[in-house]
Amino acid sequence: MSPEALKSFATAVYERAGVPANDADLAADALVQADLWGHQSHWLLRLGWYYARLKSGAMRGVTQLDTVTDAAAMAVLDGNDGVGPVVAQRATEVAVRRARAHGVGVVSVRHSNHFGTCMYFTRWGAQQGCAMLMMSNGGPNMAPWGGLQKKIGTNPWSLAVPAGRHAPMVMDIANSGVARGKIYLANNRQEPIPDHWAVDAQGNPTTDPKAALKGFILPMAGHKGYAIGVMVDVMSGVLSGSGFQDQVHGPYDSVNRSMAGHFIMAIDIARLQPMAEFNERMEAYIASLKSVPVAPGHEKVCYPGELEADANERNRRVGLLLPADTLSDLARVGAETGVPFEDFLKAM
Repeated sequence: MSPEALKSFATAVYERAGVPANDADLAADALVQADLWGHQSHWLLRLGWYYARLKSGAMRGVTQLDTVTDAAAMAVLDGNDGVGPVVAQRATEVAVRRARAHGVGVVSVRHSNHFGTCMYFTRWGAQQGCAMLMMSNGGPNMAPWGGLQKKIGTNPWSLAVPAGRHAPMVMDIANSGVARGKIYLANNRQEPIPDHWAVDAQGNPTTDPKAALKGFILPMAGHKGYAIGVMVDVMSGVLSGSGFQDQVHGPYDSVNRSMAGHFIMAIDIARLQPMAEFNERMEAYIASLKSVPVAPGHEKVCYPGELEADANERNRRVGLLLPADTLSDLARVGAETGVPFEDFLKAM
């Protein structure tokens, strides 16, 4: 299926929900790009959720970003419950501008919304010549270590740097063993999940995605993932003055304010060493990684972010494959918004 047609459909849905054209285009691009990178848990699967939040007013279609604190290299921004990807992109741009002026830019964001995948924004910053760090909190789906009540979100974070002639090097991970969206995707596909992804409401391992969604996602690396998730919540929610723990509501909640917060840091690499030198060193770093023997079952040695770059190139060339349940939900959203999905299917 044509990525361009899917983006056009998502853009039209956002516009029908009151999102201005440029912001609708950005929000749609963030969704489709996630799938182009192979992150199906973060893409058009979520369009119906976002539309429901816009319709209820939990997420505001017109995004107004206010500066609460302006302190040279640092700023606190209030997203006023605006569209998540729009808030995140504008905040990232502020961080990069402040890095240009001061060497480093630190932006703390309150009252935002779920924005999809962090790497959409850190990768953009890396393409501007910055080393980027971004983190966000989310609705709770993990229990505190040793507990049986949801308190901590998967709370993703991402690091990205330019990599010379290569696509940017990017790390983008949640602090759970798997993103909640992947369990939703398995549920949509009516597929079992690995027994180490989640436990049911009684704390027992499960392969049933429905039971997992009613239970708890397990942290990556046991207590280590739990501790990282807590600290991301503190940096994103407590530090920004936004929500934290179960004050935060995820994109699948159609009526409550998200209260999500973000933390973004941009470092102007040219302040530390000439860009040409940094790029040369990154190329040498990647070459060293790739110099080791290839393990059985792998086509090549990859650096972080390379799999996504390869998937993007392939999917733009051959098109995207959507699960049947996602297609059905897009058709439902199209019917509800008066943007017939069937018309866009003809272009696919």
